[in-house]
Order: sequence, then C-alpha cells, then structure tokens
Amino acid sequence: GPRTRPQVALTFHGQGDPATAKALLAQAEGAGAKITVLAVGSWLDAHPDLARRILDGGHDLGNHTHHHLDINTMSEADARAEITGCADRLRRLTGSIGTWFRPSRTQTATPLVERLARRAGYPHVLSYDVDSLDFTSPGAPAVTRAVAGGIREGSVVSLHFGYADTVAALPAVLEELERRGLRAVTTTELLT
Repeated sequence: GPRTRPQVALTFHGQGDPATAKALLAQAEGAGAKITVLAVGSWLDAHPDLARRILDGGHDLGNHTHHHLDINTMSEADARAEITGCADRLRRLTGSIGTWFRPSRTQTATPLVERLARRAGYPHVLSYDVDSLDFTSPGAPAVTRAVAGGIREGSVVSLHFGYADTVAALPAVLEELERRGLRAVTTTELLT
C-alpha cells in the first residue's frame, strides 16, 4: 500500500473456530479498527452467519479459495473451481463476490491464478508484506513481535482466524499501531 499515509491493513485468512473469529472481530471493533477477512468457501458453508457478521462490522470480506489447498500447483480447471466455488458462496451469502482474492497456501499467485481470478471478477489479487506467522502457534508475544518488526505505513499484514495466539496478540498489535500513529483500515480503504 501507499507508504505516505499512516494506515495499514490487517488481513485475516478466514477459517477455524467461529468463536475465535467473533472474538477477533469484537476486539478490532472495540479498538475502532477495521480488518479484511479473506474467507475460505468451505468455512463459509459451515458458518454462513459469519459472512454477514464481518460485513455488518464494517470490514472487508473477500475470497481465499474454496478448500484452502495449494492453488499455485493445481490444474487450470481445479484452480478455477477453487476461485469460483468461494465466489459463488460469497455471492449467495452477501450478494457480492467481494473485491479481493488471496491465493491459498502462498504469498503470491502465479500468472495463471491471477488470470483466473480476474476472469472470475476480482480486479485485485492480494498479497502481503508482513507475515505474523501466527499459524505456527508461536505464542502471542512472538506474533506481536513479528507484526511490530515489519509493519510500516501501507503494510498489509497476514493473520489468521482460528488461532488463540492471534486473539491474545491483537490488543498488543493494535496498541503498537496506535503508538506509531498508524490506523488499521480495510484493504479497500488502504489501496483505493
């Protein structure tokens, strides 16, 4: 994102325990922060109420494939099915496919996956420049250090629903942003 505005995007891979997701949403909202959730389609199938909950909180909701498999190694037909499968769920639950697509199990998409995402209606394929490594369950202090060590104006941070360390770290992450004069905004606000 732009390095000239005091904003960052905290982006969450949307899957895992819905109670953890709801706790993270409540923490963000309590601090006045907006986040971006890139949801896994099969997770939305299991927890359809979370799509509306995310949007009603003023957050962004996008596509993180249907089954969260390594999309860059799939055949064209399988990769297309992963993208459109999640897009179909998002449209059914919210009336929109969302603006953002993030490839699963990789930081960046191959040119093929980028083309397929654009054909499915996604003008943006979202990556990140700060990886919290929260999915390794390193403990809340390590998650906070990883984010604090890499974040700056315009950063897009990769985080995950479904990990207790992320819930425990979020208040400290938000405090660190405030200390640095940074605001957590949706990816749409950051990049458009």
